Amino acid sequence: MEQKVALLHGNYYHIYNRGTNGTDIFLEPENYYHFLRLYAKYIEPIADTYAWCLMKNHFHVLVRIKDKTEINENELSYSTIEKPKVIEPYRQFSHLFNAYTQAINKRYKRTGCLFGRNFQRKLVTTEDYFRKLIYYIHNNPVHHGFVKQMGCYPWSSYESMVTEKPTLLKRHDVLGFYGSKEDFISYHGQEHHVNEILNLIIE
Repeated sequence: MEQKVALLHGNYYHIYNRGTNGTDIFLEPENYYHFLRLYAKYIEPIADTYAWCLMKNHFHVLVRIKDKTEINENELSYSTIEKPKVIEPYRQFSHLFNAYTQAINKRYKRTGCLFGRNFQRKLVTTEDYFRKLIYYIHNNPVHHGFVKQMGCYPWSSYESMVTEKPTLLKRHDVLGFYGSKEDFISYHGQEHHVNEILNLIIE
């Protein structure tokens, strides 16, 4: 059995999960909005988000798990009544998946699991990997044939990166990794071969 990477404070991770047996996890626009609301509730208090993309049957996020001193426990929410004795970042993702599953099951009168049991995560260790991974996440809808240009897809962080709309994303930091907003747009406008990071992509 594959050993899961621990989510350690201060580290960057590519996190991914898909519907059980490839089933769709987003069935209509409101589902995407609700997932993002729950993400803000459960994940924003414990992680900085650098990129995200929601597809019909899976999602990708690039996050930095906050240091313990950066986490305000009063902002944390749980999908259980009892407050945990220790704040574990991976449990916050479990709370997100549980809360979203409960909402979908109730809305569509279904039962059982919605997500794969163990969400995937890869440690991001270099700036080059970071830049290529953000491109890969934003290009996912193009790769899967949903749109021809990544800027046309509504359920990713790309638009938030290239506009001045208010956002919880670490937009300034991301653009800094590319040099500027113009450099970010130029980089994403080119075709990049991600063969060198294929072993680091979790799909």
